[in-house]
Amino acid sequence: MAHNKTYTIRPARVREIDTIVDLFAEEVAAGRMLARDKEKMKGGIDDWRVAVNAEDVVVGCVSLVFFNPQVCEVRSLAVDAAHRSNGLGKALVEAAVDLARERGAAQVLTLTRAAGLFENLGFMVDDIHNFPKKVQKDCVNCPFIENCDEIALLYTFPR
Repeated sequence: MAHNKTYTIRPARVREIDTIVDLFAEEVAAGRMLARDKEKMKGGIDDWRVAVNAEDVVVGCVSLVFFNPQVCEVRSLAVDAAHRSNGLGKALVEAAVDLARERGAAQVLTLTRAAGLFENLGFMVDDIHNFPKKVQKDCVNCPFIENCDEIALLYTFPR
């Protein structure tokens, strides 16, 4: 578990799924983020990390999805508006990258509008078309598939 002065990053719990979904509901409603199926989240709860405050209230989340044993994706990054600008987004991404490393991934992909955050963590700009499983799995369901404004970035673990 990662800690800072007022937050802890830890594995998510099934009972927190509704709270997690609520964190990014506004982004989903605005079409800036894809909705997540609660049953799939439940089955993959070990792939989620949450940031909690001192009262153990979830204020941020991130998930990791594997496309194959070597490549995974950081997605569903969200931080409650009242808790932004304090490094929580960075800490959540770092927790996801650590999880990818623990599970033996060679590369971590993300699609984002916040490229600077990821570049500061060592991700490099890439082309989404280099990741056809991502396109087949998620992009085909996105309302912006023809006019995507997200940037693909890739982190490659040092050998």
